[in-house]
Amino acid sequence: MTQLRTNEFIAPPECPVFEPSWEEFADPFTYINKIRPIAEKTGICKVRPPKGWQPPFACDVDSLHFTPRIQRLNELEAQTRVKLNFLDQIAKFWELQGCTLKIPHVERKILDLYQLNKLVNNERGFDAVCRERRWSKIALKMGFAPGKAIGSHLRSHYERILYPYNLFQTGANLLKPTLTNDTKDTDYIPHDLPQRQSVQPLETCSIARRAKRMRAEVGLFLGPHKTGLFIFVKQEATEHEEPITSDKENVDQYMCLVCGSGSEENRLLLCDGCDDSYHTFCLIPPLHDVPKGDWRCPKCLAQECCKPQVAFGFEQAGRDYSLRTFGDMADSFKSDYFNMPVHMVPTELVEKEFWRLVSTIEEDVTVEYGADIASKEFGSGFPIRGGRFQVSPEDEDYLSSGWNLNNMPVMDSSVLTHITADICGMKLPWLYVGMCFSSFCWHIEDHWSYSINYLHWGEPKTWYGVPGYAAEKLEWVMRKLAPELFESQPDLLHQLVTIMNPNTLMNHGVPVYRTNQCSGEFVITFPRAYHSGFNQGFNFAEAVNFCTMDWMPMGRMCVDHYRQLNRYCVFSHDEMVCKMASKADTTMDVALASAVQRDMTVMLQEEDKLRDKVSKMGVQRSQQAEYDLLPDEERQCSKCRTTCYLSALTCPCSPGQLVCLHHAHDLCSCTSSKLTLNYRFTMAELYPMMEAVTLRAESYTYWVSHVSDILEAKQDKKKLRSLVVEAEVKRFPQSDLLRQLRTVTLDAEKCAVVAQQLLIGKRQTRYRSGGRKSQSQNLLTVEELRSFVRQLHNLPCSIRQAPLLKDLLTRVDDFQQSSEQLLYDEAPSPAALQGLLDVSLGLDVELPQLALLRERLEQARWLDGVKGASVRPHSLCLDTMRRLIDQGVGLAPHGSVERAMARLQELLTMSEHWEERALRLMEARPRHCVETLVEALQEVASIPAYLPNCLLLKDTVDQAKDWLQEAETLQLGGRIPVLDTLTELVSRAKAIPVWLDPLARLDSLVFDVQAWKESAAKTFLMKNSTYSLLEVLCPRCEAGTGPQKSKYKRAKDAAQCSERNSARLDCLSDVERALSESKDSASAMATLAEVRQKEMESLLALRASNESKLLLAGDCGALRVCVCHKAPSGAMLQCELCRDAFHRSCVLGSNQDPLPNQAWVCPQCQLSEKPPLDRVLPLLASLQRIRVRLPEGDALRFLIERTVRWQHRVQQASAEVGQGVAVTTSHQRTTSNTPTSQNKSHFYHIYQINDTPELEELMVEGFLLQVTLPETQQLYRSLLIKLDPRHHHHTDSPFPQHSAEQDQHQHNSQGGMNGKRTKRHMEEEGSERKDKAKKPRKKKPKLNKERSQEAKGTCSPTATHSDLSLSDSDEDFTLCAAPWCREPEGKQVNWVQCDGSCQQWFHQVCVGVSAEQAEKEDYICISCTQPDHTRE
Repeated sequence: MTQLRTNEFIAPPECPVFEPSWEEFADPFTYINKIRPIAEKTGICKVRPPKGWQPPFACDVDSLHFTPRIQRLNELEAQTRVKLNFLDQIAKFWELQGCTLKIPHVERKILDLYQLNKLVNNERGFDAVCRERRWSKIALKMGFAPGKAIGSHLRSHYERILYPYNLFQTGANLLKPTLTNDTKDTDYIPHDLPQRQSVQPLETCSIARRAKRMRAEVGLFLGPHKTGLFIFVKQEATEHEEPITSDKENVDQYMCLVCGSGSEENRLLLCDGCDDSYHTFCLIPPLHDVPKGDWRCPKCLAQECCKPQVAFGFEQAGRDYSLRTFGDMADSFKSDYFNMPVHMVPTELVEKEFWRLVSTIEEDVTVEYGADIASKEFGSGFPIRGGRFQVSPEDEDYLSSGWNLNNMPVMDSSVLTHITADICGMKLPWLYVGMCFSSFCWHIEDHWSYSINYLHWGEPKTWYGVPGYAAEKLEWVMRKLAPELFESQPDLLHQLVTIMNPNTLMNHGVPVYRTNQCSGEFVITFPRAYHSGFNQGFNFAEAVNFCTMDWMPMGRMCVDHYRQLNRYCVFSHDEMVCKMASKADTTMDVALASAVQRDMTVMLQEEDKLRDKVSKMGVQRSQQAEYDLLPDEERQCSKCRTTCYLSALTCPCSPGQLVCLHHAHDLCSCTSSKLTLNYRFTMAELYPMMEAVTLRAESYTYWVSHVSDILEAKQDKKKLRSLVVEAEVKRFPQSDLLRQLRTVTLDAEKCAVVAQQLLIGKRQTRYRSGGRKSQSQNLLTVEELRSFVRQLHNLPCSIRQAPLLKDLLTRVDDFQQSSEQLLYDEAPSPAALQGLLDVSLGLDVELPQLALLRERLEQARWLDGVKGASVRPHSLCLDTMRRLIDQGVGLAPHGSVERAMARLQELLTMSEHWEERALRLMEARPRHCVETLVEALQEVASIPAYLPNCLLLKDTVDQAKDWLQEAETLQLGGRIPVLDTLTELVSRAKAIPVWLDPLARLDSLVFDVQAWKESAAKTFLMKNSTYSLLEVLCPRCEAGTGPQKSKYKRAKDAAQCSERNSARLDCLSDVERALSESKDSASAMATLAEVRQKEMESLLALRASNESKLLLAGDCGALRVCVCHKAPSGAMLQCELCRDAFHRSCVLGSNQDPLPNQAWVCPQCQLSEKPPLDRVLPLLASLQRIRVRLPEGDALRFLIERTVRWQHRVQQASAEVGQGVAVTTSHQRTTSNTPTSQNKSHFYHIYQINDTPELEELMVEGFLLQVTLPETQQLYRSLLIKLDPRHHHHTDSPFPQHSAEQDQHQHNSQGGMNGKRTKRHMEEEGSERKDKAKKPRKKKPKLNKERSQEAKGTCSPTATHSDLSLSDSDEDFTLCAAPWCREPEGKQVNWVQCDGSCQQWFHQVCVGVSAEQAEKEDYICISCTQPDHTRE
């Protein structure tokens, strides 16, 4: 925080503060009317409710979300904003010239350039000041000390910074200005006040825009005698008024707009605003160097600097807050700013710092203010009927309280209750959430109404107010001190965006008053009273408007004022008055009727005058209009925006528009005869309405004269009561006469009632325990009782109970004598005391002896309570002891009471000491051992009281002992602990506040296990794998159920499996539970062996299902394969594990692409990285060193054992294969000519190991193992050789090569086809196929059906290279090689040739290939995509 200066803000005087009693507080409008003569002199006042009036906070803290306004403090103050606007213009001027504005320092403070410019302009400009040598005078006016040659510095800075700008404003030529900066100058960062309020256009960039710098790329260094920064052209280039925009891509065609020449291109300078070109030597003055930054030509400079300012307003914050998040931000801001806790910052310090910040241009402090939050949307802070907040029975009075801001605007005494619309902020409260320095600017309420603000909670809110009579004075001062703001925004004071220092206003004669509103206090502003302020910190306030009957003349004046400003009205004042007049019966308050009568008289006189004026204009047509049924925006005057109600003018030429009668000439240019007068009421209807109001107002005069006559004649009290009832029914004003009448009537009735109650004994208001009188009852003393009899005779009526009161006095005297005798006794019995108090119940008189009798009775009962608590130590807690002590403190002094108090206090002190000590023992760091706590418990056992912390300490010790025993049992047992048991034991130990020696060792053991699991996961799991480590290591109990399930599906299955029988192993959760519950590794291995058996069975079933699906599929389009579950198309891959088919595009890019002579496994079957066995064995060894059992460890051990067993089986199988085990291959294939082609699918060629099922199972289990073994691929290759002996030859030698000449000879021999391309052959099956997958090549042309009949004759999917030489007579050229051929018909049928080894022809529609794909991409049929052993 910046150090505060000596010339600080001087606080204005305090406004009045009122503290009403409960009786005054009952009616808010009556009380406000009572304090109005005092409070309206200061404009604002503060009202403190009576103690105990605390409404519950009904707003939902969690659901309230709002977007606050952003407030930059130094932009709020009017004079500071003028300075910032001026500095922004200067900075913009120099920025457009490629320079940065830096504000110089003079006498160790920043120079006020705005004040310097204003003073020089007041002295008739720079030339006059220099000529008359007035710089010293200007220095004195700016506050600099004389005799230090400050004037010369000011002249230098003015000439360097401000003089070029002022010359530009006047339009004169500048000879050669320069902007040189001192190293001590401060960089000025423009605030861009208008730009932040408007939408900025997107920057466009021309593709041919060239840099403004010359081709030599000469740098610019600002300094004396360097480049001129303000440039003028030498002459007006009329022939080049339009910039050259044609052919922007050719930079040689840029031409200077001054000389019209495009020569010396390296000297051409391009404007960054309009792209006009100028030679540097054609400018005045000529430029020697290129300016840094953006450069603008003279035309653009004038346009940029002369743009009108945009109206200032607040920005909305970029984030949404809740009350909690906003409060955290607000408290953090204040504590950080003042470097102390928020509640310790003095309000005076915050106030002075606020006014310092808003007046400085050196510091930019930004705050946020949640203002004008609609309570209708988020709920009021006060409870309301039917709201979401549940009100307790004791708080139900706040629902109907007049001070509830939801009720105040719509009470009968409020004029706003006659407005039917719900106006947010006026009839419906607004909510305000403030933080430190967030402010509300100078403003008056809409329609110059009252306002009331209640601070629910939080830090104070500082207010400043100006009385209504000084409103025009304040407006005049602000216009005088900041005329620039009002020029661009005439209704500035109506926008709530500008403040001015109260000291400045007070110095110009404006009376200003202040106050600090604390939580639970009201602040009331009076009509046309300007007010502003700021928040001291995080708080929550609520405000609403209301209007009393005294406001009505001010309201009509405000409407006239709005009409002059062309400002819209929030509601129609005339409509409100007419609705009030329509209710001028016994329900209207008489005083209100008088006010309505006066206002309506003015309204009718003005309306009659205006209608007469319109009639004289020549308006003849008229019609009635239901304006009260139209929304306000549809009946606003198009000229002054006043809401019309009584009348308006319309014209057929301007549909949807109307004007009030004040602006009858501003609607259109039509003649008056075409205009139509629209009226709500005729004058004949308005005058009877006013007469009814007048009659209601005059009824009060007759009642006043009648009351005066009755009071003078002293008639019967029943007549007085009837007059009071009449005043209440007719709602006469609360005048002095009515109060006097009510007082006389109440006195007479009270005397009669009191006399009757005293005699019949109905005033039984004392309690049985001591005759304690009720808080609302005022009993008569004995002397008052004697004088009461005399008072009865002075009333204007007689009381028949007067003779009976003498007997009551006699009984009172007898009670006094008996009580004095009993109080003299040293040890009165409680029964005797209670008996005497029972006698007093029949005497409805204040008896002095009752207090002493009650004291003795309370002492006796307290001693009985202490005795009873001492004999039951198990229920004698600290609260009971404190309660007894608190009760004893309130008793009258007595010896027995003091002795019992001493014993209780001693016991309480000892108990509190041990409670605190027990708590410290449990919270100590480092924790205490069990032995220390046991010793402490032995000392506590002798205290006869109930101590919760000591009992908790005992439970803690018991828990620690039990844990130590369990830990010892776990360590000494012969079995290896299970991870879940170990983790649960460690978590329990951490919750016990006792030092446990084995905890550190067990915790380290758990950490080692977690580290092992992470290492194993890195070894096995693939990157971004969705599988868990246990899921990879365990055999798959869900294999064969279809595609791999998603995480959600597996989680759902796990939840279902948890509900099954624990003996079943149907899902991973069952396996994990079985492993965790197993007693030893042997049982775990047995469980995993069972799962392994299920895995093999289910996977073999899956393989058989997929193979049969592919072999028996009759319709390829109905077949669903691959992860996408779509029909086969294009190149397909087949998984060697699950035997399902996959589109190459679905698995393209993964590591699943097939490699030559290697088995391909689909992504669904590839669960892990399959590390080599030598990387897996160290994991098992490290786990055995940890000596903790966990499911992943058992699974890893089983995996290694399974791997070893599998290797032994492979060795045995290899020996058997070497001895001649028969291996055959059956290819499921038929030609399209056979009748069975419709039932069998030839899309896939499936190999089957008919004679060696053991080898197939062995190969499947090898693929299931999650480790990489060389035996797996060896076994796979052996099976391939067994299935197809030619495969061995193919892998050892390349395919036979065919030259281009041989291909051409073959084509010629088949018919001499023209245009048929040469076929390409594979050099190697593996490498060529890989190249085709990676690198696209030019596609051979596709043939239609006519050309295909002349093409090659290979149509069988099993054709070999030798088949290429067959003649046309040997094959049917029109036959598609696809077994599922659809036999398309038409004039043109498109074909595609396989780019694989078979080179067969297919209809494009039969294999699902489009013409575009056939031209751009290689096509390989399904026969060529299968491994070699699947083909004949």
